[in-house]
Amino acid sequence: MARTKEFDPEAALQSALELFWQRGFEATSMSDLVEHLGVGRASIYATFGNKHELYLKALERYQTQLPDLLRELSQPGPALPAVRTLVRRYAHEAAADELRLSGCFITNTAAELAPHDPAAARSVERNWDRLETVLHSALVRAQTQGELSADRDPLALARMLLVLLQGLKVVGKASSAPSRVRDAAEQALALLD
Repeated sequence: MARTKEFDPEAALQSALELFWQRGFEATSMSDLVEHLGVGRASIYATFGNKHELYLKALERYQTQLPDLLRELSQPGPALPAVRTLVRRYAHEAAADELRLSGCFITNTAAELAPHDPAAARSVERNWDRLETVLHSALVRAQTQGELSADRDPLALARMLLVLLQGLKVVGKASSAPSRVRDAAEQALALLD
């Protein structure tokens, strides 16, 4: 009787995340996953479920990286510099040749699966809700600290920045003109002055 190959589920999940992020859900077959993860099909099913369940687990894992990115927005002190840094980081990643072609896994999922996959749509919405909430909190703090004009609407600005950040990733992935995303980011940041 053949012995099942042992593997590290966390490493396999990270590997699946990278493959799905690069290719998308539809363009990644179970055969691709077996080859890329170096894990047998039966072991993948037993550990993660079907391809869709594995994709959702990979998406969840990707989202666990978001708190590190957003922690800067919650630090004490001036809030607007942290918001500016976040927007510029997104623009840099969207324009950098080595990063732009992958885009953002959340944004990719929103475009590919969310319109017809309720589970993927819920996951995307949870991610966007968290990002919007953290941006909103930072902008409220900036307004309280006198960094942001009292006549600005922090929630509307947070929503605009959320849409901008997602848009930067889409345009950056499809365009080879880095100035397009950088200029858009700087124009959006000018609204915070």
